[in-house]
Amino acid sequence: MTATTDDEATRLFTAQFGGEPDGVWSAPGRVNLIGEHTDYNDGFALPFAIDYRAVVAVRLRDDDRVVVVSTAGGDPVETSLDALDGSRISSWAAYVFGIVWALGEDHGRDRLTGFELALHSDVPVGAGLSSSASIECATAVALDELWSLGAERASLVLAGQRAENTVVGAPTGIMDQTASLFGEADSAVFLDCRTQEAVPVGLGFAEAGLEVLVVDTRVSHDHATGGYASRRESCERAARALGVPALRDADLDDLQAAFTDGRLDEETFRRARHVITEDERVLETVRTLRSAGPRAVGELLDASHASMRDDFEISVPEIDAAVAAMRAAGALGARLTGGGFGGSAIGLLPRERVAEATAAVREAFAAAGFGEPGITTVSPSPGARRDG
Repeated sequence: MTATTDDEATRLFTAQFGGEPDGVWSAPGRVNLIGEHTDYNDGFALPFAIDYRAVVAVRLRDDDRVVVVSTAGGDPVETSLDALDGSRISSWAAYVFGIVWALGEDHGRDRLTGFELALHSDVPVGAGLSSSASIECATAVALDELWSLGAERASLVLAGQRAENTVVGAPTGIMDQTASLFGEADSAVFLDCRTQEAVPVGLGFAEAGLEVLVVDTRVSHDHATGGYASRRESCERAARALGVPALRDADLDDLQAAFTDGRLDEETFRRARHVITEDERVLETVRTLRSAGPRAVGELLDASHASMRDDFEISVPEIDAAVAAMRAAGALGARLTGGGFGGSAIGLLPRERVAEATAAVREAFAAAGFGEPGITTVSPSPGARRDG
């Protein structure tokens, strides 16, 4: 993110509201290196914050009005603090208003005052890079400071999740907000989704001469609609059949036994198998990064993609084409990243192969008649912060 991104939010704020904001805060999107659909199963994930960020310029008011505007366009959206009761909201403002509601639930509504907020984000929307959590987390750290709440970052993670689940209506876990709030430069966040423990794990991509290439298929997904929710329901159904609190507590022997004796149908068996094996891949990736370095994790990324494609069935032809093209062009490993049903694929590539891989993906998409993808590299970056 450049200073221009901060400037865009401040410029919009001044144009819309007049004067200067009380401050400017930002939070990053994220790439999940490995560990997909494990978070709501109390499992493990290994995301990292990226150098694309949502920026909010905010100023407190002396009444209970909340007015938000975005450089993405559209009229300002206005409400009152009293009107924010946890009801579903369908516009982008849900990410801001949901945080306001959640913080009010946590700290008492009497500590809240109205505010004006201008948003600018360069996190691609619908790409599986967590544009929504970046808005939630930028808003959360801004309001935590302006309202003098003194909240721990772990509690802001949960506030973001509740905003997403209740006000946005997307049944997501805590991974995205954790990456956005706890990210560090050149590191991933090893997340235990049951305990909420977040431990930095050095990645060393730059030192190893590696780049992470992100291919945004521009096939948009929406976590508030059916595919994501149905996968979560399958996982919960499997855990009930296995008699465990969550799939994190099951192993493949348990799963096979439940399938053999008829407690699980074939589809639910495959959904659960993805989660159980994905947890193991996350743990093995952390061990491998610590013992052998980033060039040794490629096969784990490949295995993760195969599991998402075949067992969890959340890939799409565009994602599979991007993964195959990056591998053919020299990627050490490649996989879908994010919730699936569109979004992005990532490839871990030697720096000297990035141009070749980019061209290969574009050629593969053109040959298949797919739309033009968005392709960029990302770097592991710091989490949410005050910028000005």
